[in-house]
Amino acid sequence: MASLAENMKHAAERQAFSVAIDSFLKNIGKKNWAERTKTYLQLVDMTEKFWGKANEKTMTAVRTAISDPNNRWVRFINKIIDEANPKFAKKFILNLGYEAFFRGTKLIRANREKYNCNIPWLILFDPTMACNMHCVGCWSGTYGHKANLTFEEMDKIVTEGKELGVYLYMMTGGEPMVRKADILKLCEKHNDCLFVAYSNSTLIDEALCERIVELGNLTFMLSIEGTPETNDARRGDGHYEAVMKAMDLLQKYGIVYGTSICYTRDNIEAVTSDDFLRFISKKGARFGFYFHYMPVGNNAVPELMPTVAQRKKMIETIRRVRGKGSDIEFYPMDFQNDGEFVGGCIAGGRNYFHINSNGDAEPCVFIHYSNANIKDNTILEILQSPLFMEYHKGQPFNRNHLRPCPMLENPQYLREMVERSGAHQTNLESPESAEHLCAKCDDYAAEWAPVAEDIWAHSTHPKKAYEGYSKEHMLHPELAAFETLEEHGIKEEEPEKDDITEKKRQKSASKTA
Repeated sequence: MASLAENMKHAAERQAFSVAIDSFLKNIGKKNWAERTKTYLQLVDMTEKFWGKANEKTMTAVRTAISDPNNRWVRFINKIIDEANPKFAKKFILNLGYEAFFRGTKLIRANREKYNCNIPWLILFDPTMACNMHCVGCWSGTYGHKANLTFEEMDKIVTEGKELGVYLYMMTGGEPMVRKADILKLCEKHNDCLFVAYSNSTLIDEALCERIVELGNLTFMLSIEGTPETNDARRGDGHYEAVMKAMDLLQKYGIVYGTSICYTRDNIEAVTSDDFLRFISKKGARFGFYFHYMPVGNNAVPELMPTVAQRKKMIETIRRVRGKGSDIEFYPMDFQNDGEFVGGCIAGGRNYFHINSNGDAEPCVFIHYSNANIKDNTILEILQSPLFMEYHKGQPFNRNHLRPCPMLENPQYLREMVERSGAHQTNLESPESAEHLCAKCDDYAAEWAPVAEDIWAHSTHPKKAYEGYSKEHMLHPELAAFETLEEHGIKEEEPEKDDITEKKRQKSASKTA
């Protein structure tokens, strides 16, 4: 628990950032480039003061970008702020910017050292497994509708998470908004956090949007899969129309929102076309996650997994759309292919983990095995449970971050971790063994490996200043495909001198192990 002095310092810092954001939004409203630039630079100064000199190089790069009136991403941020309801924008910036990015990140890194385990940046939980839809290949349909987290259990997740530095919470299911009343109550109680619901859109209406603007700390990632034909073929007749209605409402009320897109062999062309991206951008979506279809559950359809050629094209498309030459006002993120920007697998609490509607703590939303339950364990106990510690010691599972997952691209590791940890499967309606799950990935992993190696070897990969790996990971080569970068033929930008020393130490430790 935080001390009284720490709580007072937190309150003072939050108030200082709140005042700065008020000034920021006031000047932004003038829509004057010189005033905006001045205000942006003041926020950068505050950020640098908060972080100290550790991120001086990054802050210099940010200042350079801000001072360029033609910088694509500065124009993009301006557009988002211009479109947003000012009341919503303030809480969104304060909770995501100050609480999650600035203060939260500091606390998380300190607690990783203190507790010698993964501490996540966000927690994903399922308020319910109930859903009013039956999408092809979705494992939710096999879970049944009886499992729900109580309000008290959701409150426990957030309360204990904040003590560790976690201020971002995402919700999935099932359809989270089946529990709308409890979710709004949770947002009101924890008004210093940002909540994001992965939603099928069908329960978003005018009254909900009005309440969200008032609260300011809840937004959505809307599920959509391309054209009316490709979308409704998987999600059911009428779903596309429901998404369009929800998008129009969120845009009308100035609520910043994004999209959640599962790409499959059947829809990948539809959901990555420039026409589609321009269309959802016009509807107000400004960012979104792409998720590679995972063959999870006994009702999975492995034939929906993208081909190797499609996945390669996916990587090229996402990079192009985010590139300087693109005019598409949408920022796509690829959960499976953006590993190099987050250091590989982010599950097991390294950056996130999942709590299902029965309370079971799972290392990933796609990995349904557990040793702990929120009903019986604290968040810290969950993060120190056997399966989560296997993740902590084993990450990264592959130094080629285009092969990050211990299930999809390195299935031998998930088999071993589940066995060593004694984790039990958590799908009570339709049990699936780790062997059954991983067997569906073996051929895919073997086929993707040489393609991923070729792409990786012909790319330059910036050295990250902070990766969040366990100090012991080099002592566990049986857990991690952790060959040296030189053996992989990877071209890496020159690290700082301290990193060179550390790399030599790690290489020596690897040989000893």
